[in-house]
Amino acid sequence: MPTVAVVNSSEDTVEMLSALLQRQGWQTVEAHVDDIKRGRLDFVDFLQTHDPGVLIWDVPPPYDQNWTFLRLVRSSRAMGGRVVIVTTTNKAALERFVGPTDALEIFSKPYDVGILVDTLTRTLKPEC
Repeated sequence: MPTVAVVNSSEDTVEMLSALLQRQGWQTVEAHVDDIKRGRLDFVDFLQTHDPGVLIWDVPPPYDQNWTFLRLVRSSRAMGGRVVIVTTTNKAALERFVGPTDALEIFSKPYDVGILVDTLTRTLKPEC
């Protein structure tokens, strides 16, 4: 089963979501958005070391700035086609910044972990 990277600005959320996913059988690694933005975490090295197949990335307010940052991260060569599932506190506000070519799953908090796990499974299911 591929590794899932939980990327969030809240340490409590990172720990809680990682623990829930691990109980569902997923391997997880953790990163904090602020560490990536401020250069305290070399994100390219993080991706190469842990090789997550999917990232669950939280986009907090201000949505325009944080969505732009995520788009920059997603466009990097290091991402190499990895799947990104977005969580946010206000899906409607974030969707104002999501363009038609940015198709991905967006979950609004509070989200159902069962549905999140189903999405992970469906997203990473090998093509037949």
